[in-house]
Amino acid sequence: MDLPDVIAHCLSKPGCEETSPFGPDVLVYKVGGKMFAATVPDEFPSRVNLKCDPERSITLREEFEGIVPGYHMNKKHWNTVLLDGSVPAKLIRELIDHSYGLVAKAPKSKS
Repeated sequence: MDLPDVIAHCLSKPGCEETSPFGPDVLVYKVGGKMFAATVPDEFPSRVNLKCDPERSITLREEFEGIVPGYHMNKKHWNTVLLDGSVPAKLIRELIDHSYGLVAKAPKSKS
C-alpha cells in the first residue's frame, strides 16, 4: 500500500477532513476535530502515524519491523507504520479503520 492509497482510504471515512495544523508539510486526518492519522508526504520511505489500542500496539511492533512507536507522538497510543512493503496492505487498511474507530467514538475534549 502506498501513500496515495493510505490518503484515499483515510478520506473515504465518514466525516474525515484533511488539515495541516502543523504546517504545510504535514497532512493530518481528523474526524470530529480529532486526529486519527498523520503523514509527511515528502518523506521517504513514506509512513503514517495511526492511533492504536496500547496493548495491540505492543503486539504489532513485535510482529512487524515496519510498525514502530509513533514518531513525535504519545508512544503508548500511536504507531508509525512504514509504507515500505513490510506491512501487508490489508493490515494497513485495518489499522486505519481501527484508528478512525478509536477517535470517532471518543468524546471531543472541552478545551
